[in-house]
Amino acid sequence: MRNILLRAIHTFALLMGFAFVIHAQATRTWVSGVGDDINPCSRTAPCKTFAGAISKTATNGEINCLDPAGFGAVTVTKSITIDCEDTQGSILSAGTNGIIVNITAATDTKKAVKIRGLSINGAGTGINGIRIVNASTLNVEEVVIDGCTQHGISVEGNSQVVVKNSTIRSNAGAGISGLSTSGPIDIMVTNSLLNGNGTGILAGAGTVFRLSGNTIAFNTTGLSAPQGKIVSFRNNSIDGNGTNGAATSTVTQQ
Repeated sequence: MRNILLRAIHTFALLMGFAFVIHAQATRTWVSGVGDDINPCSRTAPCKTFAGAISKTATNGEINCLDPAGFGAVTVTKSITIDCEDTQGSILSAGTNGIIVNITAATDTKKAVKIRGLSINGAGTGINGIRIVNASTLNVEEVVIDGCTQHGISVEGNSQVVVKNSTIRSNAGAGISGLSTSGPIDIMVTNSLLNGNGTGILAGAGTVFRLSGNTIAFNTTGLSAPQGKIVSFRNNSIDGNGTNGAATSTVTQQ
């Protein structure tokens, strides 16, 4: 009887260990246009959507794209990197937000998100390309955001945001909007193109923009800072807008 009980306990422990392995989150996961969200999101068995992959990716982990497919809108609730550089993954966000960043877990001490090499297409009905509700830092690199009814990037919470080498165009609101509801916002925009938006850069309450090496053209309004600050490094091209607007201050490059 004792041997039977010991064997049962041993079998149960093995099954529990196997279940843990199956459900453990990976540090790196993969998505593909021919993937399936029931897969483990490995390179050889990728998921189909970012939403499917994020649940199987560990905090501070990374999602990569295997091909230039559309991977769907996603809500990010933990520190993570979505990197589709060289494959140019995309999100078609008609009628919704492309990416919502809302990290509230106290155990997630970094609250840091990195997005690289994506095209986010609102298709004329999308809301925001990227909406930041809660995060400490957000880095956006080599991203194209187009066709949203509100903003290309909407920063709403206390965050430090860097936008680099990106194109943000044809959004009804602002290309990049900073309007704080929970503390100061600091946004650095460098080497990027903002064109065809309602407003190129909109600095609302509690927001400081720092601009370097950007082209801001063909927007209804180029720069607008009704309650915030826009600091220019004096190397931006702001021209051809309905109203160009002006930085609230400039700094000398060193």
